[in-house]
Amino acid sequence: MEPIPLAELPGQAAHSRLAFANERQRPDEIAETLAALANAHGGVLMIGSGRGGQLASLRDPATATELALTAALSCTPPLIIPLPQVVSYQGMTLLAVEVPSGLPYVYAVNGRYLRREGDSNQPLSPAALHRLFSERAELGWERQVPPGASFAELDPDLITTYARRVGPPAGDDPMTLLTRRGCLIDNQPTNAGLLLFGRDVAVRFPQAEITLVRYRGREPDDVFERADICAPLPDAIRRAERWLNDHMRKGSRMIGLEREDWTQFPPAAVREALVNAVAHRDYAARGEGIRITLFSNRLEVYSPGRLPGHVTLDNIRAERFSRNPAIVQVLADLGLVERLGYGIDRMLRHLAAAGLPPATFHETAAGFLVILPGHPFAEELPGGIDTTAWRRMGLNDRQISALLFVVEQQRITNRDLQEMHPDVSPETIRRDLSDLVARGLLLKVGDKRATYYILK
Repeated sequence: MEPIPLAELPGQAAHSRLAFANERQRPDEIAETLAALANAHGGVLMIGSGRGGQLASLRDPATATELALTAALSCTPPLIIPLPQVVSYQGMTLLAVEVPSGLPYVYAVNGRYLRREGDSNQPLSPAALHRLFSERAELGWERQVPPGASFAELDPDLITTYARRVGPPAGDDPMTLLTRRGCLIDNQPTNAGLLLFGRDVAVRFPQAEITLVRYRGREPDDVFERADICAPLPDAIRRAERWLNDHMRKGSRMIGLEREDWTQFPPAAVREALVNAVAHRDYAARGEGIRITLFSNRLEVYSPGRLPGHVTLDNIRAERFSRNPAIVQVLADLGLVERLGYGIDRMLRHLAAAGLPPATFHETAAGFLVILPGHPFAEELPGGIDTTAWRRMGLNDRQISALLFVVEQQRITNRDLQEMHPDVSPETIRRDLSDLVARGLLLKVGDKRATYYILK
């Protein structure tokens, strides 16, 4: 594995978030530092070799990786971390072990509770420990094994696909990987494991359903399109994203002779809202699922469960806290989540890049609501005409640009369309317009050089 620059790692700036260890240390010694970082604000543990307090390049990165993962698993509760990465640091090849910030549990090693303070691991006083437990008062629902759960409830194909995606750093045993990820305990699936890899998610978790609805106007009415998805979470995310991309308004508008394509909402912002809802909702709350509603001017994403831990509407952009670290880490392994807690920032950046106002956030009595604004011209004609129906008819880009031109200019000639597409032959332009006439979309007026076309 090629080393990566340390600058690419998160959280290395503050000294209290950067620790060092030797590959000769015992797993419980490594575990103490990992737990201490987790009980503070997260950080990175750099593992190297060397003697007498001197740090040197690793001799065996694979063995060091196994040491780090064993140490994380020996914490109580087991610490779920991203796969360690080989990095370059001051000319040395070291192993970087990231401990995410915002974890929902308090971690112990052999009954000792430590926290990283400065460059050392310090025992937590009884008062500080009580305060930390109060701040992180989560029940750990995703780690629980539901009554009667058996390994046979998991889909082996999903597990194999996941292990292949993680690759060699995960090792050759998918079961060990699932245990490290909090999806198995003594070969029994946890709630997280069943949500991520279950054969039939709806049987145990009907509340995991995602309901998608599209209304044509700004308010609910009797005419709508709907889909209900209840599947293993990675598949549910992909299916919901496809549905949203298919049903949000898309179109084009003419800026002079140039065509500008648009979508009702930035797809990347929609994806962040969807993934955040799936990754961070409260799955212990039964009776309702995630609801995503498309209106003509906005997208509403509602997820059960109020904001977790110390996160509030005021600090939501700055604070990191995950209700479901096991689920988040598996989704990150699959490339569906980039890093814990940064989805809000990315969502807002994508909206700003599209020239849209920021999303708004609301806590309800039992959940969390995100509202994304849409492009105003998605509701207007002719400039923001929805071309989705034309694309479904199989019209090509030239024909769509011709129709848009007619909508704006009331008429079009062969020469107009030829100027818009100078690299296309006159015969192809003629066939494009003739096809639009045959489809009943345009009406041909005049003859020979005086011919022009209008909307029928």
